[in-house]
Amino acid sequence: MDSSQRTRQRAYGEDHRLTAVDHLGVWLSSRQIRRFAGDVAGRRVADVGCGYRAEFSRTLLPRVARLTLIDVSLAPDLIAHPGVTAVEGHLPDALSALGDRSQDVIICNSVLEHLWEPERTLEELLRVLVPGGALLLNVPSWRGKWFLELSAFRLGLSPAAEMNDHKTYYDPRDLWPLLIRAGFEPRHVRCFRHKLGLNTFAACRRAPEPGP
Repeated sequence: MDSSQRTRQRAYGEDHRLTAVDHLGVWLSSRQIRRFAGDVAGRRVADVGCGYRAEFSRTLLPRVARLTLIDVSLAPDLIAHPGVTAVEGHLPDALSALGDRSQDVIICNSVLEHLWEPERTLEELLRVLVPGGALLLNVPSWRGKWFLELSAFRLGLSPAAEMNDHKTYYDPRDLWPLLIRAGFEPRHVRCFRHKLGLNTFAACRRAPEPGP
């Protein structure tokens, strides 16, 4: 079976309500995202792989200038919302709908591990960031693989289909060089473990334009 045959057709949360474990994971990730995003008031924010209901990004809607949501499918109320640009499609191709240097902040939470072309996706994310803009990226680590599979396959506390869709896991030593190959500069990349080492987080910025 080739990669095109194994591409997912349903967004996260489309077929199930989030469990307590899911909600805890989202909350812990959102703390880091808020920490590094800072005040998003009046900024253009994209949530790439936001999930069917985009539960975290809904909390940003009252403050952002524009919210762009990307996933294979999105809830109808999000598509109809006047403050949302909704893009349904698969990564990285769906990112072609976004213009160069069009986003101030990009969120990519628990997405990269599902992708066949993570490096090309990161290249596209860099393309759509404004100079000085931030990419906030969260992925499960190799230690997290054990916990996630225990929760999904043994305890039934997480959706097994999500774990079966994982292509790889990322420690900082895996994620950092991927970001550099995609075009981010080392001095603008901060990459570290969090959630008791179960996840890896990266806060990256596109290099600002050189001064006059």
